[in-house]
Amino acid sequence: MAKVSIKEVAKQARVSAATVSRALSTPKLVNDKTLTRVLKAVKDTGYKPNRFGASLRTQKSGNVVVVMPDITNQVNAGIIRAIENEAMQAGYSVLLGDTQNIEARESHYGDMVTSGQADGILVFTPRIPFPVDENRQAFHDLPPLVNSCEEIPDDNINKVLIDNKAGAMAAVNHLISLGHKRIAAIKGPSFTPSTESRLVGYKEALNDAGIVIDDRYIITGDYGTDSGVVAMEKLLRLKNRPTAVFCFSDDMAIGAMNTLREYDFKIPEDISIMGFDDISYAKLMSPTLTTIKQPLEDIGRESMRMLLALMKGEQTTCKSITLPFELVIRQSTGPVPTS
Repeated sequence: MAKVSIKEVAKQARVSAATVSRALSTPKLVNDKTLTRVLKAVKDTGYKPNRFGASLRTQKSGNVVVVMPDITNQVNAGIIRAIENEAMQAGYSVLLGDTQNIEARESHYGDMVTSGQADGILVFTPRIPFPVDENRQAFHDLPPLVNSCEEIPDDNINKVLIDNKAGAMAAVNHLISLGHKRIAAIKGPSFTPSTESRLVGYKEALNDAGIVIDDRYIITGDYGTDSGVVAMEKLLRLKNRPTAVFCFSDDMAIGAMNTLREYDFKIPEDISIMGFDDISYAKLMSPTLTTIKQPLEDIGRESMRMLLALMKGEQTTCKSITLPFELVIRQSTGPVPTS
């Protein structure tokens, strides 16, 4: 006989999986009408609570889940290190989920929280990784959860973010200050909120400077190095090629720089390159990469601290933190070419 999942119980009871978990672990936090519905669904489906979940009344699992779209990305690696440091100091182990932006994988790691195998979750993707009651009114209806980097569009979720739009505007304004008008953008995938915010910032900076936006100068990448290579090749084929390129990640900027070197273009004498993130390789490139620095360690540290406060019941209202970014000027950007 197939094992019944908590999602099936939630569907039959017309509530979220988190509400089912709460009804079974701390029923006093669930109203009588909902509790009755959940218990009936449990009985009708024959659901057997996970052994970890059954013990939630008396003890915690000692685990937290971190949901990342790509753990090999240098940006995420820096964040993960800070998360693990904070978690270990608090006596928690980190269960790392590399989801590759696949929703089924995200849900799998979300189930670890609702079934009691973990006490909280850090989400670095733009989706809540478990079913949510559409009538949910407050963040109290969710298990301990903190969202970061790729923003989930929900005001009832705790978040640690940077201002991607403002960061992009700072990047483009730096290029404009050097005299550039033909400024291209190599953007990330359109489904990521960070890409959309940076694209808004890119366009707004150009508009504010009275520079007409040329859609031929906007190329889609995937935040990876190879996509920077391909995108730069497309830009070089344009009749009026750009004099500066703003890459929405340092990895794509590194790929773009490699393409320019392959075709014997000088950086920044022929074309300036601007990145975003300030990964460790940025200052090791030749020339060194001008970029927008994300406070990666602070993102990991503050996200974990917020999650710890939620799990301990010390934070009783929804909270959002916006961390500062920094424009780091190095050698890859320079004045617009005179010819």
